[in-house]
Amino acid sequence: FLQKTLKNVERLNSLLGDLIDISRIESGEMKLRFRYFNVSEFLETVVEEMQLVAQLKNISFSFSSEQNNVEAFGDKDRLRQVMTNLIDNAIKYSEAKSFVTVRLHDKEDTVEISVSDTGYGIAAEHLPRIFERFYRVDQDRSRALGGTGLGLAIVKHIVEAHGSFINVQSEIGKGTTFTFYIWKTSPKGITS
Repeated sequence: FLQKTLKNVERLNSLLGDLIDISRIESGEMKLRFRYFNVSEFLETVVEEMQLVAQLKNISFSFSSEQNNVEAFGDKDRLRQVMTNLIDNAIKYSEAKSFVTVRLHDKEDTVEISVSDTGYGIAAEHLPRIFERFYRVDQDRSRALGGTGLGLAIVKHIVEAHGSFINVQSEIGKGTTFTFYIWKTSPKGITS
């Protein structure tokens, strides 16, 4: 009984935190702190932090980068929230012995970051709606695995606050890839 109560309290606490985040983003109350930072080092740190979560589920988790010294302009704390959410989802919705990969591609004006998994995948009819608040592809599985249904909405808002966009490609039984971009220099209208 106490374990069930604790689980419900943790779920409510997570929901409250996500609701506060999304309302602060939408109202403009959440101020982002833009700085130049080394994206390669940042992603390596995030991958290290999430490694145990992957190991506990017996999932191979790796980081791939073409270069080690790629700089970009963004809010590291909020981008950590984006990465943690995307990686956590990739691990949650993959079976044991699956693969999750974080990739960094250096482009001309931007840095491309992707999180790919070889998990369950998302049916094409759900893809246009997955960034909506409280939208869940599989109600039963989502409820069993936890989560608030707000994570991807928050991810989208944070990426858009960086003057960018996020897209998703997925195929049932083959996995999912989320890709977003960070500008190398301050885009028009965004200042540090």
